[in-house]
Amino acid sequence: MSEQREVFVKMRNVHQRFGSNHVLRGIDLDIYRGETLVLLGGSGGGKSVLMKHICGLLCPVEGTVEVEGETISCKSEREMAEVRKKVSMMFQGGALFDSLDVAENVGFPLRESGVKDEQEIRRRVEEALEIVRLAGQMEKMPADLSGGMRKRVALARAVVEKPAMILYDEPHAGLDPITADSIDHLIKDLQKDHGITNVVVTHEMRSVFRIADRVVFMKEGEIYFEGTPAELKETSDPELKNFVEGRSSRASSWDEPV
Repeated sequence: MSEQREVFVKMRNVHQRFGSNHVLRGIDLDIYRGETLVLLGGSGGGKSVLMKHICGLLCPVEGTVEVEGETISCKSEREMAEVRKKVSMMFQGGALFDSLDVAENVGFPLRESGVKDEQEIRRRVEEALEIVRLAGQMEKMPADLSGGMRKRVALARAVVEKPAMILYDEPHAGLDPITADSIDHLIKDLQKDHGITNVVVTHEMRSVFRIADRVVFMKEGEIYFEGTPAELKETSDPELKNFVEGRSSRASSWDEPV
């Protein structure tokens, strides 16, 4: 089946270092158009750093990143403008501008990209808010929004330019289970109804099994596991089992009689 799928992002031998810290160690990864890929792993494993290479926020010290066959590694901001229309990012915490209302926050990328027609901006903002089920909330300020609503505004801002791919950095952080579930439904709706490719960094295992078509587990800057959620659930690998079950490596010894 994988032979028939179109590769949207191709990463080959990608390395990243910050000083003496070798964060990514030769990443080879294909991301297929229209799938939801979840990146898992412990803190410091390289998940968020990998994701920032996909949208060109970071330049690899070695290796290449391609989007739709075009190498984007280390391009200038001007050269990245067209790529950023294809690949959008929903930052952890939403990263909304507190001084702007919902409509201004969602419309910000359009104005930054040079759209001048205010009626066109309003139409596209309304459309984006409709997608994330926030119709009629254009005039609210971020301070008046719940955590879940802030996430949905951030998601509306990510979809307003109609990208082919959205990257999500911990979209469930700080949310209660019901609100997190609503975010999961939005992510899958974007995939099914709009053909958007999703890449999600999360530690929320319930969400992994709800939304993922494929899972990549990272450890110490390398891909340790790549497979389906079912394959992850059935794994006999102790490290993966402990991560999925939320158990530390010492947990088994705690269960033993003293």
